[in-house]
Amino acid sequence: MAFKYSLVERSKDPRNPDSEKQWYGTPQSNAPLSGKAMTRAATKNTTTAPIELEAALDLLADFVPEQLLQGHTVTIPGLGYFRLTFKSKGAASVEDFDPREMLYDVRPVFVPDKAFRKRVQDNIVFEDGGVTKDGVSYRTRADYLLQAGGGSASTPGTGGSEPGSGDEDSFG
Repeated sequence: MAFKYSLVERSKDPRNPDSEKQWYGTPQSNAPLSGKAMTRAATKNTTTAPIELEAALDLLADFVPEQLLQGHTVTIPGLGYFRLTFKSKGAASVEDFDPREMLYDVRPVFVPDKAFRKRVQDNIVFEDGGVTKDGVSYRTRADYLLQAGGGSASTPGTGGSEPGSGDEDSFG
């Protein structure tokens, strides 16, 4: 299955709206599966019941924050690990440092396992998910090019700047 992306025109420098604009690929995410649908799909063709996986995930959701709050990094074999991070304000001296006032933006961070990341990166196939310009969404890049009067639009696999076509500006 292909992962859809959309092209969006944005300023090169977000702080300066008058700066040159360029086209950027952005992920087009689908709605997430519900917990029950996900456990059903994940346990398909296995001897594990969906309710068992759901219970294990509930246990993990309780366990991870507890461990993080104790200062541990939590490894999920085959997926990656969780750790806590935060930002800090500076203090003029050690005595002036008050963690309640100076430590902020505490966040759990997930770091994917190298093999997990590689499996995703090596198997991803991108699919044209459209173009958004000036608040208008076009279903495909070809639809945008036809509407914009850019002449004939190339279809995937026939050239143009589609991913994998070999063009200099190709994503492939």
